[in-house]
Amino acid sequence: MATKTSAKSPPTKRPAPAAATSATKAKTAAKAKPAPKPEPAARAKAAPKPAAAAKPVRARAAKKPAGVPPEQRKHYIEMAAYYIAERRGFAPGNPLEDWVQAEAEIDRLLTQGLLGG
Repeated sequence: MATKTSAKSPPTKRPAPAAATSATKAKTAAKAKPAPKPEPAARAKAAPKPAAAAKPVRARAAKKPAGVPPEQRKHYIEMAAYYIAERRGFAPGNPLEDWVQAEAEIDRLLTQGLLGG
């Protein structure tokens, strides 16, 4: 039986680092120097102050009329929704839309003082 003999090559030596050339020194020197600071006036022009942040717009909350008990308000809304459906001829529709429309109308009348207890 033949055995394999591995031929190992002798370890290679790395050459010692050569003395830095003038090009290498110039690159190193360029990296080490910090960039000159801009003048204060130039900085102000380069980075303008941010504009005042706009306040978020909130949806106006519906005013709940004072002086009318919630049960009375609900009764007014029920009656108004009924009359809205009646004007439509009680045709199939969306009862939620009728309710929302009636609620808006009753709240408008209550805040104007045209409806109340």
